[in-house]
Amino acid sequence: MLNFKAYFLEPVVESQTENYRIRKCTIYFYLDDDTFHIIEPRVANSGIPQGIFLKRAKLPKPDGSGEDYDWPDLCLGMDLNVYGRVFRIIDCDEFTRSYYANEGANIGNAEDYPEDPFEKARSMINMKQIPPDQAEFKNYIEVKLKGGRPNGGLKEFLDNDRRVLCFKILWDDSSYDGGEKFYALNFFLSDNSVEVKEINTQNSGRHPFPKLLKRQKLAKQPILTHCPGMSLRTEEYYMPRDIRCGETIKIYGRDCLIFDCDDFTKKWYQQELGMGQQPMRLPAAAPTVQYQPVPPYNGYGTEQDSMGSVISLQKKAPKVNMKKMFKQDMHILRFNAKLVSTEPDDENREFIISFYCGDDTI
Repeated sequence: MLNFKAYFLEPVVESQTENYRIRKCTIYFYLDDDTFHIIEPRVANSGIPQGIFLKRAKLPKPDGSGEDYDWPDLCLGMDLNVYGRVFRIIDCDEFTRSYYANEGANIGNAEDYPEDPFEKARSMINMKQIPPDQAEFKNYIEVKLKGGRPNGGLKEFLDNDRRVLCFKILWDDSSYDGGEKFYALNFFLSDNSVEVKEINTQNSGRHPFPKLLKRQKLAKQPILTHCPGMSLRTEEYYMPRDIRCGETIKIYGRDCLIFDCDDFTKKWYQQELGMGQQPMRLPAAAPTVQYQPVPPYNGYGTEQDSMGSVISLQKKAPKVNMKKMFKQDMHILRFNAKLVSTEPDDENREFIISFYCGDDTI
């Protein structure tokens, strides 16, 4: 009889502790009549019907060929389909290994059971933990008895409050509306938090957004979970020694280049850490100057009226020099003129040209 260890995954719905459950089973293959017998060991107080999963019988293949499984079809690391239920074979006993070796067949490498979230949740039930409000109650009693309130970051806050390291960073965005985007990175020495503000430029075509990252501690490799407060894994955060001009800082998947900093930051690094900050010189961008030619006069109204529609979208009437109009409106300059023409009928025509000094019209 060949003995194999296997398991299958059972989905679990409407449960807060698990999404799936691992069911461990033992597969027996009888060599005298090529039959299978599958048993699930009973676990005390599991609440799951366990025991015989498959009575001793021949197991047909699911491909519809009409053939049955035989011992050469079995190996470690394979998925065995038992009437729609898929079993993962991970290990076997010593007799099975020796039998395969005697027959010259490769049985494969053994595997381990995957981690069962239900077993981990059950193991935490009897674990003794200090209630989270017990420490707060102790602090309350100490303060009530005129004791001191513990504050681990008080000294750092008093020494470094209002002291901020300011860096200029560049993010080369490769998205559809990307390009070179400039930001200001502020590192607060009081609590080692980071804030990234966007530097908006006129006519950039982008929506003016105030911040790329609100004030918080910046992790080098952030651990993203659905419930961040329940994560027990520790993260490594950026410190002042990790931020230098000419290097790249990763802000949640965005590789940003640090190219400059202010005078206070340079002085602080030199005094506190003995490090010099050397700003980088970025290549100057080509100026985007566009010349818009003035359209020709179309003949409607005056030239000032036509220019009003060119300068502004909602055209306005041209401003009149009221002082000149009130002073010179009564003065009219009149001239006698004669038409210069080769036609005999036009030689005797005379004209009067009147020039109005109030608005310079003729």
